[in-house]
Amino acid sequence: MRFTRFEHNGVGLAVEHNGAWRGLREGDPNFPGPLSALVAKGAKALREAGERLAAGPAVDLDKVKVLPPFPTPPKIICVGLNYRDHSAESGFKQPDYPTLFTRFATSLVGHNAPVVRPKVSDKFDYEGELVAVIGHGGRHISHDRALDHVAGYSIFNDVSVRDYQFKSPQWTVGKNFDGTGPFGPVFVTADELPAGAKGLRLQTRLNGQVMQDANTDDMVFDIATLIVTISEAITLESGDVIVTGTPSGVGQSRKPPVFMKAGDRVEVEIEKIGILSNPVVDE
Repeated sequence: MRFTRFEHNGVGLAVEHNGAWRGLREGDPNFPGPLSALVAKGAKALREAGERLAAGPAVDLDKVKVLPPFPTPPKIICVGLNYRDHSAESGFKQPDYPTLFTRFATSLVGHNAPVVRPKVSDKFDYEGELVAVIGHGGRHISHDRALDHVAGYSIFNDVSVRDYQFKSPQWTVGKNFDGTGPFGPVFVTADELPAGAKGLRLQTRLNGQVMQDANTDDMVFDIATLIVTISEAITLESGDVIVTGTPSGVGQSRKPPVFMKAGDRVEVEIEKIGILSNPVVDE
């Protein structure tokens, strides 16, 4: 199933049904509840919610505000340097342990919402990435059960303010400016995709020009390995979001560098999931 959150005369949830979107708003008698709560309840609750939503009125996604599928995840755990070609272009030795950092929910924006280039920097870069959403959490998760903990997948653009990212050895500030975390537009349940979302083409386009073109098979640490590694130290919770890293082709590594500016449009497309598209504006 494919879900999206939207806002139009209230916040609602829609499901794709027979090639069209249908849904309900909070307050409607049959509204199944927020997506985060459904994910916590498991696959059966998601299926039942999809049936309720499919019986609702049509939703034209071009005429509503599309929201991030999960507006306040308990944790947003990002993975750096998870594609060898990106590590090489960035001048880093490929790490043998995942490079983890965090994002905060205050940075998130939805599909078609503007990403905001801060007035303090002109080094504003794109990073198309696959997202894994945790369904049921745990600690010390085994590799053979790791994918059982994934409820589904989505798309992220880990937009980076490069000069702030590298002001210090850790990257938190440059990855958390307000309005720099496009997320969505859909949440796709895990049963709709190959196990671990493997074998999917990932492409980032800037003003229609292909800037990144890779496959999720190219990840150094796959979804299951990331879940095992993270849960060695951190209890994963329902609704946690793992942003799994970007391939080569980022703007800062091009010669000359290509950074986003006001008036641009950036798109991240992942096969079998969809397209996350956002205009760029100045603060």
